[in-house]
Amino acid sequence: MDKKGLDDMIKNLTEIPGILDKELYHNSVVLIPLVFIGGEYHLLFQMRNFNIRQGGEVSFPGGMYDPTEDESLEATAIRETYEEMGIPKDKIKIIGRLDTMVAPMGITIDSFVSLVDIGGTDELIINKNEVEYAFTVPVSHFENSQPEKYNTRVMIESSYMDEEGRKVTLLPAEELGLPELYYKSWGRRNYEILIYRYKNEMIWGMTARLVYEVVKKLKR
Repeated sequence: MDKKGLDDMIKNLTEIPGILDKELYHNSVVLIPLVFIGGEYHLLFQMRNFNIRQGGEVSFPGGMYDPTEDESLEATAIRETYEEMGIPKDKIKIIGRLDTMVAPMGITIDSFVSLVDIGGTDELIINKNEVEYAFTVPVSHFENSQPEKYNTRVMIESSYMDEEGRKVTLLPAEELGLPELYYKSWGRRNYEILIYRYKNEMIWGMTARLVYEVVKKLKR
């Protein structure tokens, strides 16, 4: 590399750090809707249709970024909210966003906090192919409730056994002469799981983590 190459590299170094190799992840976008009901703000949630991926779980509206359809991540959040809940764009006002979440299962989540101009869930047009029902929870409930905390175990495996009992090698660590540490699973560490409960609903996992981050923003 000559001096010109160095100058070019310096120009291409980012001033605001992002996520390295983000395109290798499953990039999801969600809207975090705030609805004003009965004199206070509520968070709007949906129960995912039981027949789709991660069915029967509580989530915010959202989906995968589509560069052919969406001009931005914000556009993805608004589009998915309309498709799932029937809330039109003119009823949604983006007021900010949270930091990008990187989950250990290879997912990134970009989330946009928004004000949604509806009076309640009876105004929604639910897409039953994706959503069982919607409900709201007062933000004050989360402010006044500490989440339950549990842990899962996260490991990296260089090989695994398929459904027919055959070994599938992903990284031939021994053949490559890597340290013996990497012949089997490694990187064992705990990953914290949060759970909030409200009436008969359980809000957990990545959705609960986003709620937790929203509540942190309320702390002065």
